[in-house]
Amino acid sequence: MPDFVVPSACPALPIKDFLRRRAGISLTLWRKIKHSGTIMVNGQPGAVNDLAYPGDTITVIWPEESTIIAEQLPLAVAYEDELLLAVDKPAGMLVHPAAGQSSGTLANAVINYYREHGCLYGFHPVNRLDRNTSGLVLIAKRPDVQHWLNQNQQNISKLYLAVAAGIPNPIQGIINAPIGRKPGSIIEREVRPDGQPAVTHYRVLTAFKNASLLELELETGRTHQIRVHLLHIGCPLLGDDLYGGPTELINRQALHAAKLTFSHPLTRQRIEITSNLPGDMAGLVIQLGEHFPNML
Repeated sequence: MPDFVVPSACPALPIKDFLRRRAGISLTLWRKIKHSGTIMVNGQPGAVNDLAYPGDTITVIWPEESTIIAEQLPLAVAYEDELLLAVDKPAGMLVHPAAGQSSGTLANAVINYYREHGCLYGFHPVNRLDRNTSGLVLIAKRPDVQHWLNQNQQNISKLYLAVAAGIPNPIQGIINAPIGRKPGSIIEREVRPDGQPAVTHYRVLTAFKNASLLELELETGRTHQIRVHLLHIGCPLLGDDLYGGPTELINRQALHAAKLTFSHPLTRQRIEITSNLPGDMAGLVIQLGEHFPNML
């Protein structure tokens, strides 16, 4: 991770010109840095066309190699710029390789996408979803960008759509209940006094006879938070067999990450990315509406 300090006698120059003309970066290496490297200016993310001023410290992180195998899989890109990639993950796909499964994951697909575009980025997800939860996953192209976003989680808004059994009462509210691991299980979580703080905001969008379409926003990001909180108020997700949700109408938990809003790590501009309900959940809502008219 070399550092280059801009000399006091050097005029303000674009970073690319400073590195090529003054710091002696070769053309071959410059091309790697430009397409898949990391540039920091005084510890903050920088871009190749930013001006470097006398006294600035320019940090260059060489392109990284990933141990994740590139695999040609369908990939729905929802947003992309020089620092970030957001993709729409289908239900049934793991975000990251795990024990016993090194292929077929979102990470494999993303690494392949990078390689097809001549980039050597690693896989740096900012948020993660359960295998059977569909929707938006935000991915940083550089580890420093991932770190900045993780350190500024308060600026990231995550909104979900879900279909739950029953109708919450009241129809809009906040679930503030700590979540911890369920004794005897390495997977299940439960609401428990010694758990980690967890806060979920919910609102009923449509109520049917025995189910409801909900909009949920997370203040915290605990494992299985929405699933556990909805079970806690007596309204488990349809299809969620782990937490007691009815499985007759859909074969996975009816949960979709529908919107991400965040401050861009470079420009600080607010970015909003959205994703429509996938076919199985949209069909579920239609089916419920056909059999049970809106109750609100």
